[in-house]
Amino acid sequence: MQEPFSQSQQIWDQVGPYLQLITPKRVIIAIVAVFFIAVLATGFYTVETDEVAVILRFGQYLGQGEPGLHFKLPLGIDTAIPVPVKKVFKEEFGFRTLRAGVRTQYDTRDYPDESLLLTGDLNIADVEWVVQYRIADPQKFLFDIRDGTRALRDLSEAVTSLVVGDRTVTEVLTVGRIEIRDEVKRRLQKLLDQYQTGLRIVNVTLQDVNPPETVKPAFNEVNEAKQEREKLINEARRDRNDAVPKARGVALQEISKAEGYALKRVNEAKGDADRFNAIREEYQNAKEVTRQRLYLETMSEILPQVSEIYVIDGNSNSPIPILQLQK
Repeated sequence: MQEPFSQSQQIWDQVGPYLQLITPKRVIIAIVAVFFIAVLATGFYTVETDEVAVILRFGQYLGQGEPGLHFKLPLGIDTAIPVPVKKVFKEEFGFRTLRAGVRTQYDTRDYPDESLLLTGDLNIADVEWVVQYRIADPQKFLFDIRDGTRALRDLSEAVTSLVVGDRTVTEVLTVGRIEIRDEVKRRLQKLLDQYQTGLRIVNVTLQDVNPPETVKPAFNEVNEAKQEREKLINEARRDRNDAVPKARGVALQEISKAEGYALKRVNEAKGDADRFNAIREEYQNAKEVTRQRLYLETMSEILPQVSEIYVIDGNSNSPIPILQLQK
């Protein structure tokens, strides 16, 4: 029975001098010091340049703190939640980036549940896209929706599927990509505002759009055939644009010639008619003289063209050359 008592006495002998140093004044000073340290540790907070701090007082929204050093009520009365409002986040659909850099590495796995979309002409397109966004309203992002990022992914998949479903596979793979991107951005932002997510779309990028791997060879053959068709159509249009103006020019030239020839013939006919009428009037006035003049004029036109002249005797059976009028 004496052994436990002796041990307690030894402990008291060791601790006793220290306990005697504890006085009410010193306890109060220690408590005040601890309280002061706790206030300093929990009362000040720093907001980075690309952030704002959402301040809560007993869990209720109080306001926002701008970048810099600020003070709040300590000991858990006020809570500061930093939100990176200037940072641009991104969500990838149909693929994943493992490491970004000069030589970006992508995940080799496929995500067909996200990328395989049905087009308006009942074809399948493998669409990979990226949505870049930032937090525009921290209060809505923290308190008005449970998981803003999950909501963004679900809405983006729904909107992209809807927009792609309104177009043919040819439009999706070729000329309609810019229009699809703008339409997805517009509709997605409208839904994010409607659900009060506090998110703002910065950009939507169609990373890669291809036919599914199983039908890619057949699709490539179809594209080659379409390109060949367009080539032949363009060549035919080129030949047409070259031949039609030439044919029109030749036609106009022939028409001009015909009109000129017609005008010439009409004028000549009128001149001949007028000449005939004038001769007829002269003939009516002096028939014998006019007949003789016409005969002489006609012979003056004919004789220069004759190489030989024969005088035919009415009683002779053979012609007798009289004049040698060869040229």
